[in-house]
Amino acid sequence: MTANAEPVSAFLPGPWPPGRLAGMSPSSDRYPAPSFPLLEAWHDALAHAFTHVDEASFLEHLATALSTLTPIESMMISLERRGLPPHSLYQQGIPKAYQEEIINRYFSRGYLLDPFCLAVDKGLAEGFYHLAQIAPDDFFNSEYYKTYYLRSGGAQEGYYIVDLCAQSKISLCMFQGLSAGQFSDEQLAVLKSVLPMVRELLRRFGTSGGMAKVIGDENVFAQTPVHQQIEAAFMHFGSGLLTVREREIAHLILRGHSVKSTAQMLGISPETVRMHRKNLYTKLAINSQAELFALFIEWLTLGRVL
Repeated sequence: MTANAEPVSAFLPGPWPPGRLAGMSPSSDRYPAPSFPLLEAWHDALAHAFTHVDEASFLEHLATALSTLTPIESMMISLERRGLPPHSLYQQGIPKAYQEEIINRYFSRGYLLDPFCLAVDKGLAEGFYHLAQIAPDDFFNSEYYKTYYLRSGGAQEGYYIVDLCAQSKISLCMFQGLSAGQFSDEQLAVLKSVLPMVRELLRRFGTSGGMAKVIGDENVFAQTPVHQQIEAAFMHFGSGLLTVREREIAHLILRGHSVKSTAQMLGISPETVRMHRKNLYTKLAINSQAELFALFIEWLTLGRVL
């Protein structure tokens, strides 16, 4: 062994500080140490992921590795390009009954109101997040949340976002809720703690040719920028009936902002927001946020102007 060589023990599993696995950050020290079988399963799955990092099958191996740390009911991995719609790379565990709603509807139009998609388009930094950190203050009462999350079992999620370059990211979203369960604080801490390893693996996959094998010859970048689609959608939604201010308020309501948050963002009083909301509901012949959401999605689907 040379003077500068790392000792063999540096590459062996443990002894780790409490709650620490290879590739973990030190943020989870307060949790109990993982069992040896968990360590063994995690390292074995990591080895398979590393072996296949430049292959299309890598994402399945990574999903398997993460599932050794904690049960994950479903998972979705996407390519995120700033200014472009997300592109699905891999999904597992989403029941067939919901695949049309989650996969097809989300990637065709539902992403336009998704808080993570909007945050990524605005330059969300790479890291590990959960939904409550990103969503507007009233998002969990919104029709979007009820439609795209609760109805498909995605009551709560953890989310890795990894930079490939200045304009490209890979997102890995883990859903929990099909069994009416949620990620515990400990589970979220464990998932967050392996961010360094997940980040490095996804970055290698995205830059070494593995992702190109998943995408194939699809021209996934020749699409209208997301921010342009969003602006166009809300510029024209109800344009024959609603004022500019009413369309702005409809936009924020649909994204999950409360009256208070909407007022703060627009620099007006909550009473003014309520007045505009009442007026736009009257003009659109609706009585609730649920009807507003349904009308907007129908309008997007038909591609017409009210």
